[in-house]
Amino acid sequence: MNFAIRAIGPRGVESLHIEAPSQAEACRLLAARDLRPLSVKAADQAAWRQWFASRSGSVGFDLLLFSQELLALLEAGLTLTEALEALHEKERRPGIADILAALRSRLGEGLRFAEALAAQPDIFPPLYSGLMRAAERTASLDNSLSRYIEYRGRVDLVRRHVTQAMIYPAILCGVGLLVSLFLLGYVVPSFASVYQNSGRDIPFASQVLMHWGRFVAEHSRMLGPAALASGVALAWLLGQRQMRSRMRASLIERFRRVPQVGERMRTFELARLYLALGTLLAGGLPVLVALELCDGLVLPRTRLALQLAARRIGEGQPASTAFDEAGLCTPVALRLMRVGERTGQLGDMLARAARFHDGEIERFIARFTRSFEPLLMAAIGIVIGAIVVLLYMPIFDLAGSFQ
Repeated sequence: MNFAIRAIGPRGVESLHIEAPSQAEACRLLAARDLRPLSVKAADQAAWRQWFASRSGSVGFDLLLFSQELLALLEAGLTLTEALEALHEKERRPGIADILAALRSRLGEGLRFAEALAAQPDIFPPLYSGLMRAAERTASLDNSLSRYIEYRGRVDLVRRHVTQAMIYPAILCGVGLLVSLFLLGYVVPSFASVYQNSGRDIPFASQVLMHWGRFVAEHSRMLGPAALASGVALAWLLGQRQMRSRMRASLIERFRRVPQVGERMRTFELARLYLALGTLLAGGLPVLVALELCDGLVLPRTRLALQLAARRIGEGQPASTAFDEAGLCTPVALRLMRVGERTGQLGDMLARAARFHDGEIERFIARFTRSFEPLLMAAIGIVIGAIVVLLYMPIFDLAGSFQ
């Protein structure tokens, strides 16, 4: 693939073309020439195809499936290079084939597997490459792959429970919003025109609703495109990784202020940290290296506490004491960590703490959905019912005057 590149180097800004199997490989070739890329575009693709390729390249790569297939091939007796070649040859999607080709070529250049993974951080997160780095020290790549598969399985299981719990409320909110918009955007303007020509006084609450109806009727040509443009802009913002992460962090911080919910969200975050840290420690990594790799799994506030705990451990404190002083321990996790320090099985005890809290979170989700869904249905019914009652209130007054 031919890439048109603008890069800055010792001689200033340069424009050049490079043949490479992928954009990541082109950037690596630039780094070998002591050049830093300013823009990298596929010269033989349309702009919309470049955008789609950049999106599908990382999103379409299933790291869990890759690990499972690689483990199966290694257990069958293939070497790492042979296994990667087999995965590359069977792949029919160009973006994923490029990722595997770049990985294989780096191994051919003499890099270790963990170094080849770390060269593509958008595809292979630091936790994954760190676990493979520990496997290289102990010559147990298959064990590390098994640990990662188990780790991802538990994380995905909890996420799936959370997602399933939110599907029905999301459908209720969506239907309720559509019905409310239909009433406010079509039914209310129709009633407003009728009441306006009736010459009768209507209740104040109905007047407010009718004013909205007349406003929509008079500015419908402007409100429709504005709503569509707002939806497109929101979709574009959600498509930006940095903006999406900021919005996610902001929502989580707001939910944390809700009683009971905030406490459970904190427990979920700590359980994920315990599981990742326990997986890395069981894989053979030193505790300080494992803590550094877990840095990107937590929110900024927790990240500061994690860095504080790492400093205390570096000063010689036990991990359980450092975590407790930094506010990163639940009562159960604290006791399990102390047992793990005494028996030399800290990683296993952290994984046990994660499993304990996962079960606790699942039970909370079940209780929450049983109580929240009826309340949500009642709230939606009240909103829609209030709109309908305000619409028909003048008619009720008119019927009462005839009596």
